[in-house]
Amino acid sequence: MMLLSAIRAFLIDLDGVLYKGNNPYPGVKECLQKMEELGYGYRFVSNSTRRARDSVAERLQGLGYDIAARQIYTPPLAAIEHIKKSGKERCFLLTTGDVHRDFEQAGICVSDKDVDYVVMGDAGDGFTFDRLNQALRLILDGAQILALEMDRYWSEPQGLVLSTGPFVAALEYATGKKALLMGKPSSDFFQLALRDLRVLPEEAAMIGDDILTDVHGAQEMGMQGILVKTGKYREDIANSSGVKPDMVLQSMADLARCL
Repeated sequence: MMLLSAIRAFLIDLDGVLYKGNNPYPGVKECLQKMEELGYGYRFVSNSTRRARDSVAERLQGLGYDIAARQIYTPPLAAIEHIKKSGKERCFLLTTGDVHRDFEQAGICVSDKDVDYVVMGDAGDGFTFDRLNQALRLILDGAQILALEMDRYWSEPQGLVLSTGPFVAALEYATGKKALLMGKPSSDFFQLALRDLRVLPEEAAMIGDDILTDVHGAQEMGMQGILVKTGKYREDIANSSGVKPDMVLQSMADLARCL
């Protein structure tokens, strides 16, 4: 069991922890309120790559959560930081939704040719043969692969669906190039939120529904890992993972009793 006395802040996943589909989990909003009352810091770290940061905040507000965009960290923000540090400014986005807004607002040119990076997120139905082939050719022409996330699957109301990881693996195999991971469980991604909170890894805990991406990723860099049995949690996968969470909860709402 984790020692909450050592914890000053929490990193919290979104999909599968705060909500599933359009349904917020009961008691989670009250848990966040209690965290604030007790002086805990928190930020949201999600591998969501379909929405721009502002759009994520708007959706959460529509679900009843009072969460500002500045409290949310998504992989596109890490990719933007990486691209800017490289001194380059052109990328091809294999994504869907309005995530392109984050790149364009940061002054990065989104293009279908002559790019420095192929940025891959959850493109959903956009993972077409033509788009994957276009990415293949750009990578073979010299572009680097930035994987916004490498999750194998995620949870929709109708069941589990393929995420970005299998498609990144396909292009890695085809091109012989290795992708750089921008989102969880990248320690650089976790550090973006930790720096904002001004806490050390050993002073923070990660709350998530993915025992590998959330829990193990956090533990690998010195944080504690809290696994919730909501979202895409599956007992068989948790049991066979070899990962021992610091705490296992039926829902994030149950954490309120431990604070």
